Amino acid sequence: MLKISSGIVSRPQKVVIYGAEGIGKSTLAAQFPNPLFIDTEGGTAHMDVRRISKPESFDELIGIVQEVAKEPNICGTLILDTADWAEQLCIAGICNKYKKAGIEDFGYGKGYTYLAEEFGRLLNALDAVIAAGIHVVATAHAKMRKFEQPDEMGAYDRWEMKLSKQVAPLLKEWCDILLFCNYKTYVVTAQNETKKAQGGKRVMYATHHPCWDAKNRHGLPDELELDYSNIAHIFGGKKPTPVAVPAEKTEQTTTPTLLEQIRAMMTESKIVEPELQQIVAQRGHFPANVPVEEYPEAFLKGWVIPNWKKIVETIEADPDRLPF
Repeated sequence: MLKISSGIVSRPQKVVIYGAEGIGKSTLAAQFPNPLFIDTEGGTAHMDVRRISKPESFDELIGIVQEVAKEPNICGTLILDTADWAEQLCIAGICNKYKKAGIEDFGYGKGYTYLAEEFGRLLNALDAVIAAGIHVVATAHAKMRKFEQPDEMGAYDRWEMKLSKQVAPLLKEWCDILLFCNYKTYVVTAQNETKKAQGGKRVMYATHHPCWDAKNRHGLPDELELDYSNIAHIFGGKKPTPVAVPAEKTEQTTTPTLLEQIRAMMTESKIVEPELQQIVAQRGHFPANVPVEEYPEAFLKGWVIPNWKKIVETIEADPDRLPF
């Protein structure tokens, strides 16, 4: 007899968070409901969190996960910190079992076949934790690799999890949410034509991009600030509401902000924002799709305002410009 059901099935989530070292992966994971860390690398020593003693072997790690699955009230979220260190435990266990010095010593890629099978045991154990009603979060470091599309000319850099080519796909397929955390920067061209990076806001990406892997099944935006409140509603928290930033601006009536000064100059010169964005892009400072409000204050003070007359003249000299 077939048992057919319909509708949304509510269950705990399988989450993978990866990014550069020091970006805040563990700090983000620590904000999940009632977290319990399996600290495979000792990275939570500076954090006030509950943790299980560091496992010394891969079998011990799986045993810990199985024990958690048997005690569903022990935590709300089990956090494996990190998956790449867990993979190293797995490799050490395989090499010890078969008396090999390294995973490459097996020959013909056989060692990596064993690695995928053994790591699959860990994922199965984590599935049992999910079945017990506990969220699972795995963190991982990221590395940059040169990537070539089979059907395209040239190559480009992309971010990947710091895992083997056998384990990384397993973890990506297993999870419901894959978040890539990174610093968002812009390359700015100074007046002496030198280029330097500015910005550095911490963000997390929730959808796939040619330069990184990410996914979600909850309709998250492509990019979010690195803040748990932006995903808390998935785990039973409140859905984030827009912050009333405009209300704060209306209070500053006596002293106009730098952005308001720029907009007043644009109005006086009969220039619209896309025209200013185009000039900035042509000079190599920022891409044309970057909003004016995201320009750094140093750039507005150091380039836009001093060169305003020349900017206006360049825009007005455009023969294809539509009347204001």
